[in-house]
Amino acid sequence: MAELNCVPPSVEPRVTDHIDQIIEMIQQILRNGYAYVVENGDVYFSVDKYPKYGSLSGRKLDDNRAGERIAVDSRKKNPADFALWKSAKPSEPFWDSPWGPGRPGWHIECSAMSAAHLGYCFDIHGGGVDLIFPHHENEIAQSCAACNDSHIHYWIHNGFVTVAAEKMSKSLGNFFTIREVLESYHPLALRLFLSGTHYRSQLNYSKSQLENASERLFYIYQTLKDCEECLSGHVRQSIVQPIPNDIQDCINRIQNAFASSMSNDLHIAMALDAVSEPLKIMNDIMFTRQGRKKKLRMESLDALEVKIRDILSDLGLLSPSYSEVLLQLKSKALKRAGITEDEVLQTIKERADARAAKNYSESDRIRRKLAVLGIALMDDPSGTTWRPTIPLEEEEHVTS
Repeated sequence: MAELNCVPPSVEPRVTDHIDQIIEMIQQILRNGYAYVVENGDVYFSVDKYPKYGSLSGRKLDDNRAGERIAVDSRKKNPADFALWKSAKPSEPFWDSPWGPGRPGWHIECSAMSAAHLGYCFDIHGGGVDLIFPHHENEIAQSCAACNDSHIHYWIHNGFVTVAAEKMSKSLGNFFTIREVLESYHPLALRLFLSGTHYRSQLNYSKSQLENASERLFYIYQTLKDCEECLSGHVRQSIVQPIPNDIQDCINRIQNAFASSMSNDLHIAMALDAVSEPLKIMNDIMFTRQGRKKKLRMESLDALEVKIRDILSDLGLLSPSYSEVLLQLKSKALKRAGITEDEVLQTIKERADARAAKNYSESDRIRRKLAVLGIALMDDPSGTTWRPTIPLEEEEHVTS
């Protein structure tokens, strides 16, 4: 997770370290009249005692038909009642409790640990969309039963990751681990790919979309590296003048679009779109004839780079070294292509020989051969260089 620029959690609680808090919460729920104990020591939450049950999912008690998957427990007052404590079964781990040896129910664990570390009121509670009911619904009920002031300000539920329109899961055998993906793709490319779909929507995992994210990341970092080199020796030493109005207007648009997107239920995909315009402007300023003549050129580049860095930093997509990321992206691309850089350079030489001999059909064949592997050739007056790109077949799939 650190490779993906994920900030580590402050606390990673374990259920086995919070048995006392779990038992104490169950006792409080019992004292408040929201639960009951049956003869063998099981403790159940009574959903009939909590009128707001179903407020998160929008389900009504009549919708909660038990018995469709498992037999109805006749000891329950309502088939929808759920376990807070389960009596011990042979060979199962257990802990002593006022109701005899047993273990916590599935839902009470999260409520107790959240209350222990965050209190009964906190800002954000997250999880997959499949946890809305019954897990999070039950969490709300039991937490409010233990403390009437319990409240979560925002529930954040992410959509499923799918592969070929099927949910990614171990049971279907269509899942990939992060480590497996990172063998072929840069961590920031994976993060960019994941950020490209709103968190509540389903995310379709595909090689073509990862290739697309890799190419976009390379473009972003190549632009920043070019800007860094262009500004070398000028930035923050001789630049003291204000930036041109058109550049300031662009920066204002970026900031407003970013703030609006992030305020719109963390719509990171839209926030990322905000960097497209300034990146294009930066390339125009650096490499077009008109851009080189622009007044306050260096000041403009400096201001745009700072703003893009701020956005990338906020989204966890900023690396301290542009060059290092570019080298890593090229290395991953070579690995996916099954070719070495020496072989690429030799192929570039063969193409140069073909062009010198005016054998343009052979030159085009070589360029296409590399393009199919995800290697794009860039010609300029100083020679030919290469960069990663979407493999030609993959590119046709993405655009079709």
